[in-house]
Amino acid sequence: MNPSNCRRDIGGDRDQVRTARTDRRGRHEKRLAYAALALAFATSPTAAQRFDAISPVTGQPDNPGSGLDTAPNGLPALRRRLPDGGSLDGGRASPSGDTAGGDQIGGDSLRSPLSPPIPAQGQTQPGTSQLDTRATSGGQRTGGSSTAPSNLAPSALLRNRAAPPRRLGSATRRITQEITQVPPPAIGLTPIIQQPVVGVPLPPQAAPQFRPILPLLANTPALGLLTPGFILGTDLARPIPTDPAYAPIGYQVGSFTILPSFAQSLGYDSNPDQTSRQYAKGSVALRTDAAVDFQSNWASSSLQGSLRGAYLETPQNEAASRPAADGVVRYRLDADRDLHIDAEGRFLVDTQRTGNPNLQVANLQAATATGRPLLAVYGASLGATETFNRLSVTLRGSIDRSEFDNARLSDGTIINQADRNLNQYSLQLRTAYEVNPDFSPFIDILGDTRVYDLRRDQNGIRRDSDGISLLVGASFGLLRTLTGEISAGVQHREYVDPSLRSIDAPLINAALVWSMSPLTTVRLTAATGITETTIPGSSGILTDVATLEVQHDLFRNLSIVLGGSFLRNDYQGSTIRENGVSATARLDYHLTRWLTLRGTYIYQEIHSTVAGASFSDNTLLFGVRVNP
Repeated sequence: MNPSNCRRDIGGDRDQVRTARTDRRGRHEKRLAYAALALAFATSPTAAQRFDAISPVTGQPDNPGSGLDTAPNGLPALRRRLPDGGSLDGGRASPSGDTAGGDQIGGDSLRSPLSPPIPAQGQTQPGTSQLDTRATSGGQRTGGSSTAPSNLAPSALLRNRAAPPRRLGSATRRITQEITQVPPPAIGLTPIIQQPVVGVPLPPQAAPQFRPILPLLANTPALGLLTPGFILGTDLARPIPTDPAYAPIGYQVGSFTILPSFAQSLGYDSNPDQTSRQYAKGSVALRTDAAVDFQSNWASSSLQGSLRGAYLETPQNEAASRPAADGVVRYRLDADRDLHIDAEGRFLVDTQRTGNPNLQVANLQAATATGRPLLAVYGASLGATETFNRLSVTLRGSIDRSEFDNARLSDGTIINQADRNLNQYSLQLRTAYEVNPDFSPFIDILGDTRVYDLRRDQNGIRRDSDGISLLVGASFGLLRTLTGEISAGVQHREYVDPSLRSIDAPLINAALVWSMSPLTTVRLTAATGITETTIPGSSGILTDVATLEVQHDLFRNLSIVLGGSFLRNDYQGSTIRENGVSATARLDYHLTRWLTLRGTYIYQEIHSTVAGASFSDNTLLFGVRVNP
């Protein structure tokens, strides 16, 4: 080996070792420099971490973003900066007094005086990043260009408080949160005022629902079958209109409103048998009444009804105890705008007084009677009404049935009254023309036939008959104070048996209500008809009955009713005549909407040409009426 080559190799190895050591020393020095630089930044206040305080109100950083400054109220405000970095603050000086050519870094006038001043724009050192977004000493962002030699941290006081600068401003007095929920007003204290609709006429007020003296029309057998005691004594027992504040509310069952009521009375009846004075026997009276009214709540068509039952108990004269009941149910079907169909069902249950001339002919005397015989009347009607503009035509057919119970005597004798049972079939045609909503004249033509169950009665007389009547009248509402219906005409009845003469008689029917004042109301009802009898030689009874009652409201919950009735029975082909009168006084005191105190006095008197058929009776009752 050449020695020179060996030295060259040894020298090259030394150079490589020296170079490696130099590289390691350089890397070590760089590490020390980096560590010293990091330590310097860590200990320097200007190298503190970035400050981003979160507002407790808005939930956003208090340090505004790029192009925004902090306003005195603590909210971000737009920084008006020119493209070259200058602002349009008009050369206002910063709190530190530093300026840059009359311009400042926008927002100095709104900065907190506790924050350090921002260096001038020209002090930016070369090599500083122009892309980072850093927090300045004023706690603001410069959005892409640094405006200071280094990113200064906020002051120690601001860092310790960690509160937005807006807290240094003045307190606000305006409402910071609007009310979003408003409680509804009290209905009892706030009046409800409905403005009328312009251009639409108000609907006409419906005429009041009349309940005539008799539950059935006068042209049915009911008028002749009812006893004078029923006609004169119970015609005023129907409920009277009351103030809306005390009117019953009823129950809502499905689509129906149901109004039940119950009444219990205690008093005294001087002649419950309604017989002659020598046979009269007074007794304590206990009267129980129950009724239910119902009305549908349908948009079209309707179903309504009224059912009533009563029982009079006379403990000191059991033979005079008697029931009474009546009711009617009506259904209207609106087939179309101009056609509606009506259906009605009705019934009546009553008793005959033992002094009735028809029973006296059968030798039924009050002294030997064990009870008052029952009578029942029930029937149904079906009709249709077609309207042609103002002209309306109604066609209605009816079937009515009358049944009489047998009379029982104290010796066991039974008086058969089956010869008085009959059916009546009738057809009615009414044509009415509406002159105006308050006046509609009409013409009624009624034809009927009466067919008895037995071909001949106990006297061998055939009682079947046919009748026809013509009525002209009008329904009206004059100034809303006088409403109702009145009609007059003639009637003719012809009998199958030649021994019975035909009857021609006038007809007068009326149902009127006169509202004299808001506190006083007058009601008038009247009816005439030809009714049936089994007295030999008499073809029928011409019966006239009328009732007048006056209701006056002393207070909203206190009403008084005074009324009187008149009855006249003229037996055609016979000398028998009956005249009867009655007077009624009733006081209703409404304690609540559902509880009423009631006092009633009824006087009845019948004068008859038949011996033992006349009577007089006084009844006094006190009780309560409940509308649950």
